[in-house]
Amino acid sequence: MKGITYREAGVDVEKAEEFVRALKGIVSRTHRPWVLQGVGGFGALLRIPEGYRRPLLVASTDGVGTKLLVARAVGRFDTVGVDLVAMCVNDLLTLGARPLFFLDYFAVGRLELERDLELIEGIVKGCQEADCPLVGGETAEMPGLYREADFDLAGFAVGVVEEDRVVDGKGVVEGDILVGLASSGLHSNGFSLVRKVLLEEM
Repeated sequence: MKGITYREAGVDVEKAEEFVRALKGIVSRTHRPWVLQGVGGFGALLRIPEGYRRPLLVASTDGVGTKLLVARAVGRFDTVGVDLVAMCVNDLLTLGARPLFFLDYFAVGRLELERDLELIEGIVKGCQEADCPLVGGETAEMPGLYREADFDLAGFAVGVVEEDRVVDGKGVVEGDILVGLASSGLHSNGFSLVRKVLLEEM
């Protein structure tokens, strides 16, 4: 029986290796003193920053939903990377946690280096804004599962909070002041509805 290669199966291993080499330098811009080993190994190695007496870890995972279709339609991918980090880190903040690190999962029908590096640049920008190191992730080229131009994106964030400083709403009492912050615009929630409204208006 003739041997079959990954390339013949639709997976470009050489392009994947080129992608990883390119992103290592980009990702290292997010690293902080508590990152001992980041991208490149099978796992990241970190220490909890000093100063915590009874640290609790807080974990969150999220995606950017159908905003990916908007990114593809306009050909701009960095913004969904920023949004991905924001979605996960904002969930940590609801419990009063400071982000410690971030991981991403990026699944594609076919690797496209220009698009994919733009997306990683967005994730790096989001991590820099959140002071949250990007320590690893997974890029999976799966032509049997995704159509050629299709891709999906998920993020995972872990943060830390002092046990006696957890924000959980238990201390809320009548008379407390509620502060609302205006959104800077559409982020990543509700884009199925937004796309439907816009497409019907066009």
